[in-house]
Amino acid sequence: MASVSTQSAGASVAQPIAQPRKAARAIRSGNPTIQALVRTVRNPVGMFGMGVLTMLLICAVGAPVLSPYDPLQQHAGSELRPPSSQFLLGTDNLGRDILSRIIFGSRASLMVGVVAVALGAGIGIATGLAAGYFGGVVDALIMRFYDALLSFPAILLGIAVVSILGTGMLSVAYALAIASLPTFARLMRSRVLAERERDYVLAARCCGAPDRRIMYLHVLPNAVAPLLIQISLAMGFSVLAESALSFLGLGTQPPDPSWGSMLNESRAYLRTNPGFGIFPGMALATLLLGLNFLADALRDALDPRRTNA
Repeated sequence: MASVSTQSAGASVAQPIAQPRKAARAIRSGNPTIQALVRTVRNPVGMFGMGVLTMLLICAVGAPVLSPYDPLQQHAGSELRPPSSQFLLGTDNLGRDILSRIIFGSRASLMVGVVAVALGAGIGIATGLAAGYFGGVVDALIMRFYDALLSFPAILLGIAVVSILGTGMLSVAYALAIASLPTFARLMRSRVLAERERDYVLAARCCGAPDRRIMYLHVLPNAVAPLLIQISLAMGFSVLAESALSFLGLGTQPPDPSWGSMLNESRAYLRTNPGFGIFPGMALATLLLGLNFLADALRDALDPRRTNA
């Protein structure tokens, strides 16, 4: 009886110890993409990038609540005021609160970045997947079209598209989406060319799976990892390009706030009120830095040589 009780007590002690080990093994054997995202968030660099994106999203969604004033409201007699308790970041040449305009200006950057990356990545990944999987004439037609797009500089192509579609945030987003198509397509094609020769694709074909099922349920999930890094980089490029086009007067039109248009308006007042241009520039630089840090963290998390680190 004593031996039985001893064995049962040992089993009861061993069971709680075994449960954390099983949980740890379950975590290690999870989806590789999810595990990479977890490693990205745990990385201090990635945490900073996620924090910047979260702050931008909060500012864009809660702009009417967070901004102390209406971004279009002009305060007569308070033009070009320095930072104070009433206007935390000062005012512009028309007496509008700079902080409120920066907060509302995050909407333009977020909308253009999300729309441009969603369209560019969606169409580019789909066409690159088809080009790499089918090859032959399909590959030649798709990639020659993208080679023609690559012959134009991105900013010049954006200016041409905006001049055709008209000025505005959506026109800028469409222009940047078109400019990002070749990058996503070529990256996806290179990954598919390597994945389509693997054994799991051959096994799926032997089982009679149609090409569409093999492409989207087998090849795409295994080729998507590098595209996550490119999406983060493309988001930063879209934000910078939107500010550049708004600076040139082709993006968000006055009086709607945009970081690029604020930088353009501040050029004549940099000596009298440098904060007019410094604060929007700092907001843009912080967002770009956060997106670059996020891309670096994703690169480290998706690097096979670092998975066991």
